[in-house]
Amino acid sequence: MRKRPGNSSAKSTSQPPNRAGDGDAPSASGDGGGIPIDAMLGARRSGFVWLVLFGLLMYSSWAVYEYQYESLPPPLTAAQAGKRGFSEVEAMRHVRALTQLGPHPVASDALDRALQYVMAVAEAIKKSAHWEVAVEVDLFHSKSGANSLASGLFVGKTLVYSDLNHVVLQILPKYSSEVEDAILVSSHIDTVFSAEGAGDCSSCVAVMLELARGISQWAHGFKNAVIFLFNTGEEEGLSGAHSFITQHPWNTTIRMAIDLEAMGIGGKSSIFQAGPHPWAIEKFASAAKYPSANIIAQDLFASGFIKSATDFQVYKEVAGLSGLDFAYTDNNAVYHTKNDKLELLKSGSLQHLGDNMLAFLIQAASSSDIQMNKANTEDGNTIHESAVFFDILGTYMVVYKQRFASMMQNSVLMQSLLIWSTSLLMGGYPALVSLGLSCLSAVLMWSLSIGFSLLVAFILPQIASSPVPYVANPWLVIGLFAAPALLGALTGQHIGYLILRAYLSNVHSKTKQQPSAVQAVRVKLESERWLFKAGFIQWLVILAAGNYFSVGSSYLALFWLVLPAFSYGLLEATLTPARSPRPLKLATLLMGLAIPVLISAGTFIRLAGTVIGMVVRFDRSPGSTPEWLASAIVSAYIAVVTCLTLVYMLSYVHLSGAKKSIILVTSLVFGISLVLVLSGVTPPFTENTARAVNVVHVVDTMARQGGKQDPISFVSLSSVTPGKLTKEAEEISEGFVCGRDKVVDFVTFSVKYGCVTYDEAEHGWSNSDVSVLHVDSDNKVGEERFTQVSFAAKASTRWSLAVNMEEIEDFILKGNSEEELVPSGSKSSTDGWHIIQFAGGKDSPRDFKLTLIWAKKSKQSTENANKSAEEQQPLLKLRTDVQRVTPIAKRVLSKLPPWCSQFGKSTSPYNLAFLTSLPVNF
Repeated sequence: MRKRPGNSSAKSTSQPPNRAGDGDAPSASGDGGGIPIDAMLGARRSGFVWLVLFGLLMYSSWAVYEYQYESLPPPLTAAQAGKRGFSEVEAMRHVRALTQLGPHPVASDALDRALQYVMAVAEAIKKSAHWEVAVEVDLFHSKSGANSLASGLFVGKTLVYSDLNHVVLQILPKYSSEVEDAILVSSHIDTVFSAEGAGDCSSCVAVMLELARGISQWAHGFKNAVIFLFNTGEEEGLSGAHSFITQHPWNTTIRMAIDLEAMGIGGKSSIFQAGPHPWAIEKFASAAKYPSANIIAQDLFASGFIKSATDFQVYKEVAGLSGLDFAYTDNNAVYHTKNDKLELLKSGSLQHLGDNMLAFLIQAASSSDIQMNKANTEDGNTIHESAVFFDILGTYMVVYKQRFASMMQNSVLMQSLLIWSTSLLMGGYPALVSLGLSCLSAVLMWSLSIGFSLLVAFILPQIASSPVPYVANPWLVIGLFAAPALLGALTGQHIGYLILRAYLSNVHSKTKQQPSAVQAVRVKLESERWLFKAGFIQWLVILAAGNYFSVGSSYLALFWLVLPAFSYGLLEATLTPARSPRPLKLATLLMGLAIPVLISAGTFIRLAGTVIGMVVRFDRSPGSTPEWLASAIVSAYIAVVTCLTLVYMLSYVHLSGAKKSIILVTSLVFGISLVLVLSGVTPPFTENTARAVNVVHVVDTMARQGGKQDPISFVSLSSVTPGKLTKEAEEISEGFVCGRDKVVDFVTFSVKYGCVTYDEAEHGWSNSDVSVLHVDSDNKVGEERFTQVSFAAKASTRWSLAVNMEEIEDFILKGNSEEELVPSGSKSSTDGWHIIQFAGGKDSPRDFKLTLIWAKKSKQSTENANKSAEEQQPLLKLRTDVQRVTPIAKRVLSKLPPWCSQFGKSTSPYNLAFLTSLPVNF
C-alpha cells in the first residue's frame, strides 16, 4: 500500500499543477493513486450540501452588512453624556429647529433665521465653556470671490459668489501662548431649494454644535485650536468653503480640514476621502469608537463615477490641506428631494458620528505633531505618502501606507508568478493548455453573467412602467439582476468545464494506464480543481492591475487571492505526481472564503444600495442618455460582484446535483420579481422614495443689440430620473405635451426630453423681470477684438452664463462699482463652453459688465454668416433664476403626484427662470 504524501502548508497564492495539474498525473499502477476504484467511481458531491453552503454564504454576507453598517450606538441624553460627552438627544434638538425652517437656500429669509439660530447656540457654548477655555464666535461676512476648480464636477466653470455669511467658532486654551495651529471642522447650513435638509446637512451642523459644546469642556489641555465653520453657499458650488479659506484671517492657522457631509440621510457617517497625507486617518483609526471608513469609496469618488463634490475638494485643492471627508449615505435616493426630512433620520446616526469625532478631535488637538500633516515638498512638487484604509465590521480599522501596500502586493505577485511558472514547467504542455482553458471558463463566466443581467436591463424599459422599477424596493434587484447574473455565471463556467473536461479526457485516453471509468472520474475531478484555480488567476489579474495603477482598493484582491490559495495549498495540493485527484474538500472553501466575506461582503452590499440610490438623479441632462443605461450600470455592478465572489464556490457545482436546483430557483426568483414589477404590486417610486422632477416657469427671449425681445413663456416639466413623464403629465392635467421635441436649454444643462404647457404661462412675471444682454461696445485694436456686454440680473441673485470658447479666448467679469469678479486668465471649457455660475446673498451685485476678448481664429463666425439668427450658435447664453412661484407653477406643483419631488442642485433652475442669448453675429 502506497503511503500518501504529506500536505504542503506553504503560504502560496497559487498552487503548481504537475503535468495534468496539481500533482494529479495518472498513477503508474493504475490503482487510482491509493484511492479505491469504487470510491473514485462514486465521486459525486451532494447538491443539497452545495445549496446549504450557498445559503450560508448569503446569510453570512447579509449578517456582515447588518453588523457593519446597520448597528448604531444607542442615543445618549444630556445627563448620560455628561458635560464632556456627546448627546444625540441634544443634537436632534438642533436638527429639529433647522428643519422646521423648511428649505433655506442662499439669499432666503429662512437661511437668515438658520444663521441666527446657529449664532445663538454658538454664543451659549461660549458662555458655558470651561473657565480655562477661550471661545471666540465670529459672524463672518465674505466679500465677492470666484472659485475655479481644476478637477471634478466643476471643470469648465467659474463659481462666483458675493454677500455670504458664515458662523465661525474657535476653541482653544485660554492661557496658552503656544497654540499656533488649528484643526478645521466644517459643514454647511444652506440647503437646496427643494429640501428641508435634515440629512444634508442639518445633521452635520447639529453634530458640530454638540461637538463644539463638548470640546469647550476639554480644550484647556489642547496643543491645537479647533475651528468650527458653519458656512453657507456650499450648495451653490462650494462657495462658502472657498470664501472662508481665502478671506478669513484665521485661515493661516489651519493645518488639517475635516468636512462633514451627507449624500443620503442617516446611518453610519463614513470616511470616503482621506489624505493626501495619512496623519489624520491614522489618528482617527487609533481614536474612533466605531470606525467606519473604506478607501473603495475614495477610489470611486476620485474616478468620477460618483457625480458630486464636497467642500473637502476646496480645502485640498485651493488650500493644500490634508484631512478627512465624512458622509452619511444611507437611503441616498432621498438626496436633495423633499424626503430629506427628519422622520427618516435613523436613531443612533448622530451618536455614531459624534462619538467618533469627539474622540478623534480630543486626540488630534492634543497632539504636538500636527505639523507632520503638512505636505513635504521637493523642487516645488508636493510629495504625499497616501494611505490604504478600511474598517473591519465597524469595530477595528486597518491603515497602512501605499508604499507598504505596493511592497506587499509586489511580493505576492512575484511569488504567484514564480509558483505558476514552476508548476507549468513541471506539468508541461497539458498543464499550460489546462490553465488556458480554465481561464476561458472564467471569461465565459464573466461574459454570460454580465450578458444575462444586461439583457434584463435592456428589456425592462420595454415592458415595465419605469426603466428603474426597483428604486423604492431595492431588494428587487436580487431577482431582476442577481438571479440572471448567477445563472449566466454558472452557464459560462459550466461551458468552460465541459471544454476542459473534453481536453483532459483526450490527454488521459492516450495513457491507457487506467480503466476508462476511472479515467472519466479522474478527468472530472481534475477539471473541478482547474476551475477552482481559475479563481486565483482572476484575482491575480485584478491585483496586478490595481498594483500597477496604485489603486488602494487592491487590498480586496489580496484577501480573495491569498486566503483561498493558502487554504487550497494547506488542504488540497501536493508536490508529488503520485496522487490521484480527490473531490475538493468543503473545508477548503469554508476556510478560504471566511475572511474575504467578513472583509468585503458588507461593503459590496452597501455599494449596491448607493448605486441604486444614484439612479434617482442619474440623467443630469434629462433625456440625454438611453432609458436602459441606469439599469445597465446597476445590473453590471451586480454581475461583476457575482463573478468576483462566487468564482470559487461555483467550481463545486459541476460534480453535484445542484445545477438543476440552481436553475429552477434562480428562474423562480426572477419570475416572481418580474411579476411584482409588472403587476404594480411594488411601485417604482413612493412618497418616501420619490422620482426627481423639476417644474420651471420659463420665459425665453432672444436678445438683440438695443434690447429687442420676443418673449416665449411656458412651464417645463423634466426629470433627472430615467423614464418618460406620460403618467405624471396625465396626473397633473394642465395641458402638458411630452416628447423629445420639447428641448429647453437651461445653460448649465439641456432638457432633451420633457413636457411643456403654455396654458396661462403669460401670468406671474413682467418684462421688468427680464434680463437683457446688451452690447455696449465692439472694438478692434490691431488684430484683437474686444466686446463689452452688460446685463442686469434684476430680481435674481442666482444666474448662469455660458461663454462660447470657440469664439472667445478670454473674458473679464465685473460687478457693481467696477469690482472685478473674474479676472482675465486661462479659462477651461467643456464642450466648447465656459460657464459662470453666480449665487449671492440679498445684497449681492445686480449689474454686471463682461469684457470679451475674441479668439484670433474664430471657428464659427464664418459658418454663421449665412445662417439666420435662430440657426446660429450663440455667443452667450444667460439664465437668471428668481425664487418666486407663479400661479401656473404653483398649481402644477400642487398637483404633482406624491411619488414625485423637485430636485435641487447648483445647476438646477428655480421655479421661475428667464433665458436669453446673444448670437455670434450680433
